[in-house]
Amino acid sequence: MIERIFPHPAVLSSADLEHELLAAPAENSSARAWLSFNFISSIDGAATLDGLSGKLGNPWDLRVFSLLRQSADVILVGAATIRAEGYGGELLSAAAQQWRHENWLPRHPPLAIVSGSLNLDPELEVFRDPPVRPLILTLESALAQAPRERVTALENLAEIVTIGGDVLDPQRLLSELAARNFKRIHSEGGPSLLGTFAAAGVVDELNLTLSPLLVGGASGRIAHGPATSELANSMELRRILKADSMLFLRYVRQHNS
Repeated sequence: MIERIFPHPAVLSSADLEHELLAAPAENSSARAWLSFNFISSIDGAATLDGLSGKLGNPWDLRVFSLLRQSADVILVGAATIRAEGYGGELLSAAAQQWRHENWLPRHPPLAIVSGSLNLDPELEVFRDPPVRPLILTLESALAQAPRERVTALENLAEIVTIGGDVLDPQRLLSELAARNFKRIHSEGGPSLLGTFAAAGVVDELNLTLSPLLVGGASGRIAHGPATSELANSMELRRILKADSMLFLRYVRQHNS
């Protein structure tokens, strides 16, 4: 049973859960792109278990994860996450694709893969018969330094877009996606990607699942990279959902007026 414990206690049926997570928030209605991240963490701060974030979850987490993905214009993922977790085939169920069709969206959002080094094997599962041609967001330096045969192979599989010279430019990345009419940008990590965008102060939303596990060990956090300022990343808690002992938290960045 899922309960709404903030701001008012209530029981959410499956249909209510879908309405809660699929309704376009008012913050998303502006013309600019809206960048949302979705992560899971153990209660002691581990981002993975045995190297995989999925091992921290359960069927409720998978359902929430799927619903958050369902309304996206584009799914933004780092190359390391692609290599670790696959992302091959269709990323949405038939029912989710039908919902998108009924809501005037393409049946499947494209995948945008961020790779600062272009260290992507053209034989990766993600490039095998994707439902939508993916994008690869990379650096001008990576294009110049990568083996020509790899670049050519990737150009045949995806649209390659440069998002900086030697360093990823978060604003340029957002502008490139917005120029393609991708306004609701849904990112599933990894930690380096979240850390980079947090440092730039452009994370609009974080959906964080707290898994009731004590993992210990040397697992990393959900974000790492450049230091950030408290002002640039002040977030407001907008929603808490509970399923068994799993918590689903939604934070929205407090924009300066």
